[in-house]
Amino acid sequence: MVIKDKKVLVLGGWGLVGMAVCKRLIDEGASELIILSLEKWQSEEAVRDLKKTTKIPLIPEWGNMFVRDSLKDLGRTDILNNAENRSVLITDVLSDLTQDILDHSFLYQVMTRHKADIVVDCVNSATALAYQDIFTSSIEVLKSLHLLKEGKQTDEDISSIERLLLTQYTPQLIRHIQILYAGLKEAQTKIYLKIGTSGTGGMGLNIPYTHSEEKPSRMLLSKSALAGSHTMLLWLMARTPDAPIVKEIKPTAAIAWKKIEYGEIKKRGKSVDIYDCPPENALRLKGTISREMKKGPWTPLNKKLKKVFIDTGENGIFSYEEFTAITSRGQMEFVTPQEIANNVVYEILGGNTGHDIINALDNASMGPTYRAGSLRESALQKMQRLQNEHNSDSVAFELLGPPRLSKLLYEAYLLKRCRFTMDEVINHSPAFIASCAQEQIKTDAKLRSEILSIGIPILLSDGKSLLRGPEMKIPAYRGENQLEITTENIDKWTAEGWIDLRESNFVAWQERFKKIKAEIDAIPPEDTSSQYDRDREYWTQSKEIEPGKIIGWLFLSEEAGVRMKE
Repeated sequence: MVIKDKKVLVLGGWGLVGMAVCKRLIDEGASELIILSLEKWQSEEAVRDLKKTTKIPLIPEWGNMFVRDSLKDLGRTDILNNAENRSVLITDVLSDLTQDILDHSFLYQVMTRHKADIVVDCVNSATALAYQDIFTSSIEVLKSLHLLKEGKQTDEDISSIERLLLTQYTPQLIRHIQILYAGLKEAQTKIYLKIGTSGTGGMGLNIPYTHSEEKPSRMLLSKSALAGSHTMLLWLMARTPDAPIVKEIKPTAAIAWKKIEYGEIKKRGKSVDIYDCPPENALRLKGTISREMKKGPWTPLNKKLKKVFIDTGENGIFSYEEFTAITSRGQMEFVTPQEIANNVVYEILGGNTGHDIINALDNASMGPTYRAGSLRESALQKMQRLQNEHNSDSVAFELLGPPRLSKLLYEAYLLKRCRFTMDEVINHSPAFIASCAQEQIKTDAKLRSEILSIGIPILLSDGKSLLRGPEMKIPAYRGENQLEITTENIDKWTAEGWIDLRESNFVAWQERFKKIKAEIDAIPPEDTSSQYDRDREYWTQSKEIEPGKIIGWLFLSEEAGVRMKE
């Protein structure tokens, strides 16, 4: 798509790559830039610098895009060390996604407020999530568990468990993708492009750079694991019909540079104080040694460490020798942010840079085959023959999931067992259909027991009586085994996985069959072309209702579950 006169949201716009992207977007004629960064000063600095070269509207946004609005300006420590904040974040991450969680998500608010045509995501998401360090949190919980076994429980033990819940990578990443997808849809964004990471600068498990841990660093490998998971989730989003165009460029080298100068060396935003420990103050090594000491043999010199450095943006600053080592041939080497930004622009414009990971996965992954398609009919015929031989219809086992699939298959099967055609379902009264379906359940103990035994309950036509076995797939476990019976809950559970013999449900089935009939009637009788996936003959091969065919259609039309790419 064209960039000229388009509104663009740049996530992580202050960073090294983000600023290079912003400048290229301005060159291409973007009408407005929204620049989101973690800190207020970062986004305002980015706006200030870009105003020197353009007069288009530049809007700063700031805050942590992985949390809700009330937590967006708090540091990770401030969130984890506060019980109320922890409780809010645990709910936001681990609960079912609700409209309330969406409405309070800072990222969702930014996307829906600005409704950008294009979103470029330059945030190093894998680093943000993986460097929360699940390994340290796990060690703390293990210590707490040992104390609990000894009967020594403290509030700190509880908080350490809560902190571990909040450092689990996968739930956070999945929730982020859910919110991102919902926000992009609501904003009607046309294209989303992610700047990803390999996590190791393109190096393998032999990477020599660590974070003072074993080699290879588990925390670094966590970053790679998250980066790969993130890519796969974006690949799924790219295969979703109502999502925007999705692309990802994944640099596999160190990214440099932002500036080179002489000045104070800072770690995590703080200057490095200089200390000395003269030989005469040396510690005698015996017994144990403490990693942290409030007082020690050192002497503060009341100076700050100043050196020549190269600023590589989010990856920090390197000394001359560090930069020499890391960019040496055979090490990480490096790529410039301007090269990345050029590829971003070319991909948005529809060019083929060869660096879009999503497109690469599409081309490299193996999809449905001609051979499998030709063998499908043979497999179905063999299964039908065995069903006839054993006088046993094979409907659902509740292994494929979700329970809604089993529920729908069995409801359609009940209509088949009542010997209805689609026309008869449409023309009979819902009350008559409900009574016929319930009669099948009452009189066929074998059928009834097969349904109940796979975990699918049956709500009888009165809406108050439930048949069930020892296991119920729905309602799903969400921390509570005792759930209140309300009209709303019953409607929710029947929609998700209870067979529903109420008249209202068969009104819904009548509407489904009317839609199928309308599709059939819309096909010209003389049209024998390849235009239709499901032609007249597909639906009229058998006069019986065929549950598998019906639910395959229903998942396409009612559930919007169409496969987008072959």
